[in-house]
This record gives sequence, C-alpha cells and structure tokens, in this order.
Amino acid sequence: MEITRRSRLLLRLQSWLFALLFTGFIGLLAWLCTQYVYQADWTAGSRNTISVDTRTLLDDMKHSIGITAFAREDEVLRRQIQDLVGSYQRFKPDITLEFVNPDTAPERVRAQGISNDGELVVSYQGRSENVQTLGEQQLTNSLLRISRQDERWVVFLSGHGERDPHGEANFDLGGFGKELERQGIRVQTVNLAESGIPENTHLLVVAGPRVSLLPGEVSLLGDYLDQGGNLLWMAEPGRPAGLEPLAEQLGIEFLPGVIVDATTQVFGIENPSFVVVTAYPNHDVTREMNAVSVFPEAGALEIRDREQWQATPLLSTLNRSWTEIGELAGEIQFDADSDERAGPLDIGVAITRSAAAESADETSAETSAQRIIVTGDGDFLSNTYLGNAGNLDLGLNMVHWLSHDDAFIDIRVKAAPDTTLELGKAAQATIASGFLAGLPLLLLSSGLVIWWRRRGR
Repeated sequence: MEITRRSRLLLRLQSWLFALLFTGFIGLLAWLCTQYVYQADWTAGSRNTISVDTRTLLDDMKHSIGITAFAREDEVLRRQIQDLVGSYQRFKPDITLEFVNPDTAPERVRAQGISNDGELVVSYQGRSENVQTLGEQQLTNSLLRISRQDERWVVFLSGHGERDPHGEANFDLGGFGKELERQGIRVQTVNLAESGIPENTHLLVVAGPRVSLLPGEVSLLGDYLDQGGNLLWMAEPGRPAGLEPLAEQLGIEFLPGVIVDATTQVFGIENPSFVVVTAYPNHDVTREMNAVSVFPEAGALEIRDREQWQATPLLSTLNRSWTEIGELAGEIQFDADSDERAGPLDIGVAITRSAAAESADETSAETSAQRIIVTGDGDFLSNTYLGNAGNLDLGLNMVHWLSHDDAFIDIRVKAAPDTTLELGKAAQATIASGFLAGLPLLLLSSGLVIWWRRRGR
C-alpha cells in the first residue's frame, strides 16, 4: 500500500474517531452503572443470597422498612451489618439503614432498650422490634412479626393490686407495657368485678394480685381456661390470692418459701433472694435466649400429673439453690430435715393442651394448642428489674409464644461445600516430597541445562 499524505490523514482521522468512540462507550457504561445495578452470586449454593422465604416476605411488605444499627465505630462490625442489610436491599431497595454510635446517643439507647453493641432496631409502619443477633434467620423472623396487620390484644387482670402495665411505680409493668405497644400489641386492663374477659383477648395476664380474688372471679378464670384461653400467670411466693383452684386445674403446686441461690454471689449480687437462670431448655420461648435472666424473690413450682395438660419446665435454678422457709436474715443454710427443697428448682413452666377452635363462619375447624405459662415471680418484668440481663427478651418471647405470634421461618444455614480439604497419607507424602525434593531438583536441573547450552555457544 502506497503511503501518501491523504492516506496518513485518513489513518489519523480513523485513530481519533476510534479513540472518541471508545471513550464515549466507556462513559456510557459508567453512566449505566450509576443507573442500574446488577449483582451475581457465583458462590456454591448461592450462600451470599437471602433465601426464597425471605424474598417472598419482602415482596409482601409493600411499605418501606427502616433499620437502625446501634454500633460503635468498629469497621468490621459495621461492614458485617452493611453486608447483611445489603443482601435485603438487593430485593427491596426501600430499606434504609442508619448507623448510630451508642456512646454518643445515650438517650436513644435507653429509649430503644439497646443492650448489645451492633443491635438492630427494625421499624415497619409504626411497629418496631430489636434484633440482637446478626443473621438472616433472626432478621427475617423479626420482619415477619412486625409485618402482621391483625391486632393482638393482651389483657391484664386488675382490681386486686396487680402490677399495672401502664404504671410508673417500681412495682408496676409500665416499661414492659410500652415495649409491647411499640411492637404493635394492644394492651388493656380488665376488672372481672365490672366486666368479663373480652372476646378478642389473645392473652390474659395475671400479674401478682395482692388481694384475694372473689370466688366468682376465680370461676370466670376457670371458664376462660376451659374455653381454650391462653394465660400468663406471674405468681408471688406465699401470696396465692385465692387462686388455689386455678393451680389445681392446671396441675401445678407452689412450694412454700422463697428460693435462695448461692450462685448469685458470682454475679456480684449480695441479696440471697435473687435467682439467676443461666441455661434454658430447647423450647420455642427460650430458643434464641443467650443472656442470663434475674428473678428477685421467686417461688418454686412443682408439676403434677394431669392427663389433659402437657407441662414442660421452662426456667430452672442451679444446683446450689433451695427453698428457704425461714426468715432471710443472718446466716442462711439449707435444712435437709425440714420441708425445704434443694435445687435445681423450677420457677417457670410452660403448659399446653390441644383445643379445637372453630372458624368464624363455623364451616371448618382447626386444631390449635392452648398455651399457658406460670412463673413463681413477677418482679423480673417490673420497672425496677426489666432492664437486667435478658429479662425483657424473656418476657417478650413469652408473650409472642402465648399469643401464637411465634411463626418462625427456619432458614437453613448455607455452607460452602469446599471449605475443607482432606488428604490421605499418600497424598500428603506426595505433596511433601514434591515441594521439598521434586521442585528444587527441577529448578536445579533447568538451571544446569541452561548453563550447559550457553557454555556450548
């Protein structure tokens, strides 16, 4: 090809045109990247992508979701939270994430009941819930609970000196009542002397009455149980309040005395009447409990055989505990010759029974489980002790389970199939000999061959 001035000009123009088009193409790709996002998970089993159940739940949640992360300036922790929430934002872009340093916002920490660094507060349509453990299963089930639109009514018995769910006194349950309302649960009180138990009651709470109930009121409670109602009974030691027939109906017995736990001194608690529960059974109520719970002045329960009820110990003390019948003064020790019982002792039991519940149109029927929890203490949810250890979480778990709001999405943990490599002795010997002898000999031989060839030139 003959090179002329015209051909040089055409080649130059062609080069400039190619550079211009290439630059424009790169700029167009950069602009498209700002407008559209595409991500692909190439890991084995797509272990970096949320499950189908979680994506289905996000599709059903039509409104925006707010997540506030109370995390200190820890790059690793905050990156872990961003990665978790980001996996949700891929399928629901209107999820917002806000980071709050708990050290600089103590008022918000107290208002939200934050107890752990990295704890999340998930909000949806005026309802919110705390998530303490970072993981898809925990976050998804929290979203499931707060996304429900049906009203749940928790009714507290009143008129006998019970703990008030709206009260501000140390004895009352005002803090717990506010937390229930924050999660979208409707809280109200009822006086059986004035009216019966409302029909829309999901859960009835008897919180430590200090005055004995009238026989007619006890009869109303018995009828409520016979009709399949759910009950949370927080009794107090030595204060039956005329509810012995109710205990007889449920097949439980309150042991005399107050539990004394010598283990509490390990936690810096000098009061002998405090009980610390450090381990929990494999039950839906305590499945995600990982913090100790504290019970001041608790009484012990004993389960009797009742064919119609299935009772399971829920809260138990440690071995170094007993029921002290005498006064809690001076030197206290277990008296084996008296009616005192040695630990471990049950201070909370979960009771269930199958009950038939008909639908509203009476055209079909379904079988559901009647649920009851009885504890030998009510102080653990009072305003004074609600913030101790895992007391709040335990109380919320009890209410969720008792009101049948414990629907749980079991998300199987996705694991990589190639995270470990197991080698036999022959393979290990081959690799060792290859790296220690074979590879050095190969390099040495190559060097000698190259040296010999260059020498012969």
